[in-house]
Amino acid sequence: MLQKVEGIVLRARDYGESHQVILIFSEYQGKIAVMARGSKKPKSRFGAVTEPFTEAHFVYFTGGSGMPTLSQADLIHSHHLIRSDLLLTAYGAYWLDLIDKCTEEKEPCPGLYRFLTLALKKLESGTDPDILTRMVELRIMRIAGYQPVLHHCANCRQQHRPVRFSIRQGGFLCADCQNQDPESLPLTEATARILPLLERIPLEQLGEVKVKPETKEQLERIVHAFMEEYFPFKLKSLTLLKQIRQSWGSSS
Repeated sequence: MLQKVEGIVLRARDYGESHQVILIFSEYQGKIAVMARGSKKPKSRFGAVTEPFTEAHFVYFTGGSGMPTLSQADLIHSHHLIRSDLLLTAYGAYWLDLIDKCTEEKEPCPGLYRFLTLALKKLESGTDPDILTRMVELRIMRIAGYQPVLHHCANCRQQHRPVRFSIRQGGFLCADCQNQDPESLPLTEATARILPLLERIPLEQLGEVKVKPETKEQLERIVHAFMEEYFPFKLKSLTLLKQIRQSWGSSS
């Protein structure tokens, strides 16, 4: 039986000398692993569509109990500008890794799929990758059920101005409640304003972004501390991203 999906390649692994197994994140069928036979051969018709970030219409054959086999692939967007830049590749690879870890096979997630397609386009067009990454992380947190409390105080539930972020209580704390968690993280006004905005604003409405480096650092510190506490996994892709980013920063 032939099936057709629109999807993005999350990753590919070699299978034998000439084949690959590619993991596709599709719009309406979730994650699907398919065998791309002969894709490693120099003249393979699948050679251009097995790279991570590749967006395409995939046609695959299912039959029996074995893995589906790729039959046809029509390229939509290669995102070669991401793959040609080491730093952008590291950002994008972290996003794909995070989505892979937080989604189940064959579980549709069309909203996240459309979000990812737009995020990759914005990454390729020069939008601040750190701000995009916070938006990706916050969106995936929401879908995975680990959403922090960003629109009111996590303790008293009142919409007072937040002054701290509590990992233990899962979100913002106002001045009246800041002593509820001695280990809570400090917030600047900029961070308190921008963090819920990044969680809420539709990606297509994101215009030119200019955020001070110290604010971006605090945003990252808070989000990653929260993820480290609540996510049941650690990602090597995040460690690699930080190493590459630090290397680029020191060489600039």
